[in-house]
Amino acid sequence: MAVSRVSRRLLLVVAGWLATALVATVAGVAVLNVLGGSLTGAGGHALTPEEVRAELAAASPRPPLPSSADSPGPAAPAKAFSTGGGTVVAVCRDGLVRLRSWSPAQGYSVDDVEPGPARQAEVEFESGRSELKVEVRCGADGLPVHTVES
Repeated sequence: MAVSRVSRRLLLVVAGWLATALVATVAGVAVLNVLGGSLTGAGGHALTPEEVRAELAAASPRPPLPSSADSPGPAAPAKAFSTGGGTVVAVCRDGLVRLRSWSPAQGYSVDDVEPGPARQAEVEFESGRSELKVEVRCGADGLPVHTVES
């Protein structure tokens, strides 16, 4: 009698486990079908050449690349200046200077920038203790030159 009780209990445990596994499997397959996946085959198909052409025709066009007639001419050489407050990269074109980039040194931040193009461009680097103003203009040779004011 004790053996049949253990057997019956074991049979109930196994049946419960199988039922739980079956419910979990069915739920997983249902979720995959809702999300578009599949366990038995490919989720999509390869596009035919006609479908590819139709998709490309429906896509938004890219703006055209500038032609050589649109470009402003050869690029002017940039010059980098490193100061105690940070680094500045500038370029001169037609007598006007333009700051291409500026990066504060560690412990400094950028307070004010006038990037140009203008006769003079400037950036101010500031820390808790000091402020450095880097002024850049075009030299006689057409290259940027700088001065630093504390």
